[in-house]
Amino acid sequence: MRKIVSQLFISLDGVVEDPHIWHFPYFDDEMGVAVDAVIGRADTLLLGRRTYDSFAGAWPEREAAGGEDAPFAKVIGDARKIVVSRRPLTFTWRNSEQHQGDLLDAVRALKNEPDGSRIAISGSVSLVRQLLAAGLLDELNLLVHPIAVRKGMRLFDEAETPTPLKLLSSATFATGVLDLVYAPAGEAGEGGYEEAKAHLPHSDR
Repeated sequence: MRKIVSQLFISLDGVVEDPHIWHFPYFDDEMGVAVDAVIGRADTLLLGRRTYDSFAGAWPEREAAGGEDAPFAKVIGDARKIVVSRRPLTFTWRNSEQHQGDLLDAVRALKNEPDGSRIAISGSVSLVRQLLAAGLLDELNLLVHPIAVRKGMRLFDEAETPTPLKLLSSATFATGVLDLVYAPAGEAGEGGYEEAKAHLPHSDR
């Protein structure tokens, strides 16, 4: 079964909206490696329409320009790009297609394809939320920037039930960015102060 991995730039206060406004000062070689490990190594990208429009408006030109970012632009240009949208779309960027039918059914079919390569999601917050809620997202990679943006859409909206996660790996970049990889954790744990107090530090003083 194919694995679906999402990668998001996120601020310390949980904002994921318009990262191009606040995240570039933190983009260094370490973050470049992290992005390549998720997005650059996937042969299929699953994208919301807004993220796709942003990518399609920039990466083909960067590839054609032949600058230092052209190799990465070619990689994502060569990848299969499946775009989630409720309205019909016309594509000019190669290897782009619109998903057909029910979203969750389409994602399940993708995961069950015989090819074992990774499916990556970049940005596309609404899509990430839906797949998390349906139990179809295998990994959530958050690149947490040391800045409080203080306005804009946050990754998790208000809901009646929590979304428990388990930490798979973590790394700290020289810029202060945290590279955190989570997976769904099933049910939230139980417990209260009576259970927690046994773990408080004890002193004979």
